[in-house]
Amino acid sequence: MSHTGEWKVRLHLFEEDDGTTRAHVVLDTGTTELSGNGTAHCHPADTNVPEIGDELATGRAMNDLARQLLSTADRDIRGMAGARPDVRQTSGWPV
Repeated sequence: MSHTGEWKVRLHLFEEDDGTTRAHVVLDTGTTELSGNGTAHCHPADTNVPEIGDELATGRAMNDLARQLLSTADRDIRGMAGARPDVRQTSGWPV
């Protein structure tokens, strides 16, 4: 059974005069929206390169979003009948 879907991602970047860059990313699945945030600060002794701030803030926002998406998937899996054992267990012996 094949499945095709399209999810939309919007990224908003905000640069402030003090060398701070903020990123806000929104994932729209068509039925749910999740958002992540990230921030980057330029050290006062460093040259302010906006592209680097954009990359760091965006990466951190996407990482925040990824953690939320994985957490949502984990809750959905646990909510299904016949939930699977914890996949993080590394041996057959309970810890």
